[in-house]
Amino acid sequence: MARQWEEKVTTPDRIMKLIKPGMSIFIGTGVAEPRTLVQTLMNRNFGNLQDLEIIQLVSFGDAISFEELRSQKYRLKTFFSGWVTQEAIVEGQVDLVPSRFIWIPRLIESGLIPVNVAFIQITPPDESGNCSLGVALDVARQAMEKASIVVGEINTWIPRTFGDTFVHVSDFTHLVLSNDPPIFFDRWPVDDVYGQVAANVSALVENRSCIAFAIGPLYEALGSRLSHKKHLGVHSPFFTDALMDLVLSGAVTNRYKGTYRGKSLASYAIGSQQLLDWLDQNPLVEFQSVDKVFDPGQIGRNKQFVAILPARKIDLLGGIALQIGKGNVATGPTEVLDFFNGAEISPGGRTIFALPSRNRDGRPNIIISIKDYPNQFQLRESVDVVATEYGVARLRGYSLRERAQALIDIAHPDDRPLLIEQARTRHIIYSDQIFIPDSAHLYPADINETHTFKGDVQIRFRPIKPSDEEEMRRLFYRFSDTAVYYRYFGHVASMPHAKSQEYVNVDWSRTMSIVGISEGEEQSRIIAEARYIRQDVQPLAEVVFVVDELYQGLGIASFLFRLLIRIAKERGVEGFTADVLFSNQAMMKVFRKGAHSLKIKLQNGIYQVEIPLTPERAEPSTHQQAANRR
Repeated sequence: MARQWEEKVTTPDRIMKLIKPGMSIFIGTGVAEPRTLVQTLMNRNFGNLQDLEIIQLVSFGDAISFEELRSQKYRLKTFFSGWVTQEAIVEGQVDLVPSRFIWIPRLIESGLIPVNVAFIQITPPDESGNCSLGVALDVARQAMEKASIVVGEINTWIPRTFGDTFVHVSDFTHLVLSNDPPIFFDRWPVDDVYGQVAANVSALVENRSCIAFAIGPLYEALGSRLSHKKHLGVHSPFFTDALMDLVLSGAVTNRYKGTYRGKSLASYAIGSQQLLDWLDQNPLVEFQSVDKVFDPGQIGRNKQFVAILPARKIDLLGGIALQIGKGNVATGPTEVLDFFNGAEISPGGRTIFALPSRNRDGRPNIIISIKDYPNQFQLRESVDVVATEYGVARLRGYSLRERAQALIDIAHPDDRPLLIEQARTRHIIYSDQIFIPDSAHLYPADINETHTFKGDVQIRFRPIKPSDEEEMRRLFYRFSDTAVYYRYFGHVASMPHAKSQEYVNVDWSRTMSIVGISEGEEQSRIIAEARYIRQDVQPLAEVVFVVDELYQGLGIASFLFRLLIRIAKERGVEGFTADVLFSNQAMMKVFRKGAHSLKIKLQNGIYQVEIPLTPERAEPSTHQQAANRR
């Protein structure tokens, strides 16, 4: 067998002499780019190498340079702008074919995009003459079937991978040998902002979710932030170094996937030599063609599929402008749509758009309108979640006013005053909407934790936000008359906007308010709130609690009380005060269990409670002893 395939080996120059003017030549993408053949094609001045069309799904390589394209000997036809083609597209040197990934194989199979020559990078043949296509399936099989000249570039650098990757040497008309290393990609640097964006996204990814990665700083940061998850699955266009790290952390098992169970699925690998070495004969990763990986039906068969998508800009109505330029691969509107639709089909699936609150030039990324920005994702009605380093905004099912307020809450603090003003002017939010500028900077974003209570009830706790107004109103209207009386010491019939917005717009210099949130598949609901209020320079702060009656008896109030004590001590509060109706023994039980010491006075049917925040437990007062006996 070795002798048979060696007879097909020739030189790159001889391959070039087989090419005729006007031919269309397919080459692989990224690490799959056959660099020896491509460089020979670019550097030779043979008379027959004229008016050639080069077909490549995405142009990552350095062999096809902008200068070579200007020579007009070659014209690049590509489906997605990559490293070198954006400027060339603008100048008309490159033909950009708008297309969804899943359609490209059919375009080649049908002959609508003709292929005369296919340059395919492969591994050395084994004893049976089988080669591997390595780390990019692309549409290599379709191109090989249509081309009259099929050249395999044998490269020992390329890992032998599993999946639909194997081809036989008999499928090639010619072979060339290459010692050129493939295109390696450096890991993206990650700053603190992207680290926090990734942390906020990670909080939305549940155990057993299936995820997809692309390239860029968001995904680089996500790799480490997801490492504490359990039984994640991977169905991704790209396999990267960050995904390799995630698999090595033990977070990825692919045990609960609906398709290709037990395997991480990808079409491309893009990354370092370390990644390629790790992928060599690695049974944990399977490569399939783009029409399978990008198929929404295949994606949606995986439960809890989470599409994590980088955004460039977002406006207050939920409009998304996607990334452009370098790194814009699988993040255009059509590619996003495939994974977006897959997440919508997936049981428990969700879509997360993520971006820093400001770009590298310090300009805001959350703005009043994206109408002047290209590469727009038009389905704003279907946008689910947006994350920045300042938090998460849930948009699904929200009114335009609620969307705007939620997005303002996660904008950069210095950008919020203008956004409020613009939103008021355009009547997107209430004209009397309260905004406390200093509170945006003082917001205690570091307070964010999740706790599991009796019955495996999981509640997330964070500081209250202005966008919580509607949820706090709904919580109020779920209270019984007794609960309202305990909380307000009287009958309160309604909670209108004017009153509720005062409650959720907090002056953090003297108030701390923590809400408890029950996260469901379709919505999140505020089920508890605790706050303390410090008057001027008083050493003691008044403390109040409220818990949805459906969630009482689980220990949520006690947890909130301990959390407030910890926060208050860190902020120099010396103690709490509270007024509790005599009949509200449940609240008194919370105070007795959670406090180091209590000072209690019973007057006119109301307990006046003072709670020093000291480590020693003081002797109970006479009133406290009497209260305990009751």
